[in-house]
Order: sequence, then structure tokens, then C-alpha cells
Amino acid sequence: MNIAVTIGNDDEKTMRERKCIVTGEVREEAQLVRFVVSPDGEIVPDVAAKLPGRGIWVSADRKALEQAIAKNHFSKAAKANVNASAGLPDLVEKQIVQRMLNDLGLAKRSGMLILGFDNVARALEEKFPPALLIEAMDGSKDGRRKLYAVAHARGLKPAVVDALSSAELSLALGRENVIHAALKAGALAERLIFEAGRLSGFRSGKTDAGQENISGPAHEGIA
Repeated sequence: MNIAVTIGNDDEKTMRERKCIVTGEVREEAQLVRFVVSPDGEIVPDVAAKLPGRGIWVSADRKALEQAIAKNHFSKAAKANVNASAGLPDLVEKQIVQRMLNDLGLAKRSGMLILGFDNVARALEEKFPPALLIEAMDGSKDGRRKLYAVAHARGLKPAVVDALSSAELSLALGRENVIHAALKAGALAERLIFEAGRLSGFRSGKTDAGQENISGPAHEGIA
């Protein structure tokens, strides 16, 4: 991933820190995924961090979660025998993607979302340009470069989310072949950046060849 931005400090999740049961590192919640134990002893992902019960936190990283399952870290953290399914990493990825798609749909309905290469390019030239660029991870690199050039020319440093495929964006927005989009500043943009950072840890190797996956919850602006 080539771009990133840190979520504003008004987001409560960035203010709290938790310890990963695998690495022992104390990290911001934006870099972790919460799990709880169900009444029948199953480990359940709580990506929204709202379910009742004592939270068990794991770094937002597929390998870390696989290690937590394989080495029985969940039972150690819960101080009880619990069942952590091998399918948890895929389930977490699916739930994070769904949260992002829901927010994109809401952004479209609220009129905050700009769709299409030409519309995004024009929006970057406006007095109040979008704060977030959304790029399909399997989209054209040439199109990205052109939009980044427009941003550079104006000295802009918008955040970029490129963790979703064109098919996923198209499904969320009810349009075919969605590659480029942009979003105005606000809570929806911040939530998308937050979730994209976590999603990146579960999509290692799924971006275009030659691009790196982001390893944390946020990227720096276009430099």
C-alpha cells in the first residue's frame, strides 16, 4: 500500500490501548480485533467492539490470529477451555469488509461519495477537495497515478483506501466496474480508514503486484 492517514484523535478507538494476547504488545485498538467468549465456550469476533463480556484482543493480522488459534492463546487468556475455530481469520476479514461496504453505501445515499475517474479528478480541483480517495485494489495503476498527480499538483495529501476489490465496491454501490471513488471529510471517511487498516492485515498478498500491504491501521498522506 502506498498511502495512509492516521484517524483523528476524536475517534475514541485511537485513544485506548490494549494488549495483544499473541505478541504481548500494547497497541491502539485501531490495530487490534476484539474477541469474546460465547456462553457455549466459542470464541466470537467482535469487530465493532460492542459485545458484552471480557474482551480478548489480537493484533489485526491474519498470521497473529492463526497463531492464537494454533497455540491455544485464547484459552490461556480466558483462563478456561474455549474453542477457537480455524475459520476465524476468514470470518474476521468478511465482517470487516461488510462494515466497509455498509459505510460506502451510506456515503453514497448521503451524497458524500464521488464516483468515477473524471468526477474524482474534478473534485480534487475544487476549493474543498475530498479527504479520502477510494481505489479498487485490482484497478488500473495508470488511473491511480493520474489521480495522484492531480493531488500532487495542488499540494493535497488525501488518504487512500485500496483494500477492496472492484467487485466489492460495485456490490456496495450498485454500479458496475467501480474503480475510483472519493469521499468528503467526516466520520464515514475516518471509519473507512480505520477498517481498511485492520483489513490490510487479513489480505496479505491480495493487492496488485508491486504494491505493499499496509501493516498498521493507517497510512501517511501522499508524499
